[in-house]
Amino acid sequence: MAGDDEFYVRYYSGHRGRYGHEFLEFEFRADGHCRYANNSNYRNDSLIRKEMNVSPAVLQELKRIIEDSEIMKEDDSQWPTKNVVGSQELEVRMGNEHISFETSKLGSLVEVQESQDPDGLRIFYYLVQDLKAFVFSLISLHFKIKPIS
Repeated sequence: MAGDDEFYVRYYSGHRGRYGHEFLEFEFRADGHCRYANNSNYRNDSLIRKEMNVSPAVLQELKRIIEDSEIMKEDDSQWPTKNVVGSQELEVRMGNEHISFETSKLGSLVEVQESQDPDGLRIFYYLVQDLKAFVFSLISLHFKIKPIS
């Protein structure tokens, strides 16, 4: 893989607290491999791991979502830094472009509006919402726990 064929997306959101290291993480690779992990020790929950392979059409849609967001034009230097509440990370490699952002967990749009870069952080905030919805939809499609009767 070189040049325009390169594609990679990774998102992480987590913190260390009363219940240990709790996090949500997912990644997509250019070959269609998707990896998901969710660790919560609340009420003795355990680590949930899912892996799947997605079609080229799914990867194209993921690329479209990222391109339409224009996140590749942003800079996280003015965004809030990680804190005791936790952190979020987003890494995207598309072709020859590569970004790697880290910021604090964002609880609401009010936090986005009050930041030093509300426009850039708003793009990040909405893209993350879209990516999480995308991943959760894929997981529910791939891993039906209760079969349809």
